[in-house]
Amino acid sequence: MVNIVINGIDLQVPKGTTVLDAAKEVGVHIPTLCHLDLHDFGVVNKVASCRVCVVEVQGRAALAPSCAEMVYEGMVVNTDSLKAINARRNNLELLLSNHPFDCLVCTKNLDCELQSLAEELNIREIHAVGEKMDYPLDKSSNAIVKDPNKCVMCRRCETMCNEVQTVGVLSGLNRGFGAVVAPAFNLDMAETSCTYCGQCVAVCPTAALTERIDLPKVWRALSREREHVVVQVAPAVRVAIGEMFGMEPGTISTGKLVTALKRLGFNAVFDTNFGADLTIMEEARELAHRLEHGGTLPMLTSCCPAWVKFFEHQFPEMLDVPSSCKSPQTMLGAIAKSYYAEKMNLDVKNLKVVSIMPCVAKKAESARPELSKEHELNVDFVLSTREFGHMIKEAGIDFAKLPDTEFDSILGESTGAAAIFGTTGGVIEAATRTAYELITGENLEKIDFEDLRGLDGIREASVKVGDIDLKIGIAHGLGNARKLLESIQKGEAFYHAIEIMACPGGCIGGGGQPYHHGDAEIIKKRQKAIYEIDKNTPRRKSHENEMVLKLYEEYLGEPYGKKAHDLLHTCYTPGEKI
Repeated sequence: MVNIVINGIDLQVPKGTTVLDAAKEVGVHIPTLCHLDLHDFGVVNKVASCRVCVVEVQGRAALAPSCAEMVYEGMVVNTDSLKAINARRNNLELLLSNHPFDCLVCTKNLDCELQSLAEELNIREIHAVGEKMDYPLDKSSNAIVKDPNKCVMCRRCETMCNEVQTVGVLSGLNRGFGAVVAPAFNLDMAETSCTYCGQCVAVCPTAALTERIDLPKVWRALSREREHVVVQVAPAVRVAIGEMFGMEPGTISTGKLVTALKRLGFNAVFDTNFGADLTIMEEARELAHRLEHGGTLPMLTSCCPAWVKFFEHQFPEMLDVPSSCKSPQTMLGAIAKSYYAEKMNLDVKNLKVVSIMPCVAKKAESARPELSKEHELNVDFVLSTREFGHMIKEAGIDFAKLPDTEFDSILGESTGAAAIFGTTGGVIEAATRTAYELITGENLEKIDFEDLRGLDGIREASVKVGDIDLKIGIAHGLGNARKLLESIQKGEAFYHAIEIMACPGGCIGGGGQPYHHGDAEIIKKRQKAIYEIDKNTPRRKSHENEMVLKLYEEYLGEPYGKKAHDLLHTCYTPGEKI
């Protein structure tokens, strides 16, 4: 412990504490912009590039960035001196002087940290007026839009892309006035090995990185009388959407979001959890088939499109390892455009499937050519949780006061196993519940696999399944995925099955969720709610979903059979590492 003084307050803090964290201990607020602290997920951005958090340290002529300055014995700090206040205002003004003034139509209007900081520091006039950056807008990908003119060089996205996700697409380019974070040679995002995980979007304080907005296309589809528009909702959305309406993180809003969607004019409201149960039926059967017939092991879950993109570019030599199952989103889309269309006597050309996802990579996934049937996309439009929240606000719906409504039954029934798809470890736990009974023919009494849960970046467990000690590996965050796969390549570890989620925490921490602004507690509360849904669901094993069983009986035949394989499975394509 070291003794320091902040604004005349004596305190003791551990050695290695930053001035910023020490100030929080005594309730002293210091404004920040580039700083990001997600210790629970190994994310700390301390580049100290914005200089908005500067403070005065007694005995020094130069101001110190509080986010990166470590305390020392006898340190005396003033956070509210005139020198520090004026420097913060000047630094922020300089950032604003090179920023577009399109706040009214900006994607992050009223959710922009730069905008909030300008309000906090009461900036009402920009004294430094002159030339501004003029980079072209990058709309090359189906998932992420990059506007370099709004980049404030905070380097948060670079930290996430390089240190956490180890994708290595973003880095600082140029020097001085033209400095910006972008891919090498300022390539378009679509020309790189970007996974579209959206973690750069999740931490960007401005609109330099945002998801592609598909909401206007959905409004147009709903307005066309000839089109039959159905919608599906992912499990992680229901524990996060309430945050956009002032509700506590982790509030379970399933019934309210169904009511909202029906009021918005969708012809049918389906549950992606139905697709998750369907995925488990196929994935568990595929795992059993590999175990029984000496197939390639380990088998990797393939529900996460950012993870799929990652191994296509980073581990192309391992493309025989992932499960061939489509994700729940695309499985449900495929069933909607076949089974549902036939049931309702609909022309598939007039049937549009909309997905509401916690993930921006789902936008890119929906456009993949191998996930289409006779040039008809399985999913036509994907909205992020944030876009869905804005859609509700546009309609003037008071979300918090909505009554609860059930999903439409034909593709809306689900089990607790499907709900836990929304968090790291959930997919493999759901698969284990079904695989156990499939392989042994016995009833699984204890279905809560606690060893598979948690937020540690890499986890492993062994589950007794008949005569097999099923070894399971789990990773969330692509950097952890890399470590896990490299340990397998080196022969240091062996698993029968592996689950990987690209985003920290899994889908609950997805790039399309309401912004957490660096608060890891929000992600923990969402995870707790996911397990609460599972616990309170009458059926908790995917193979007990009566509508899924009916689907196989009436339409698909056997799980992992010919028709199921044709509709519900896919292939992968090796990509360059750029």
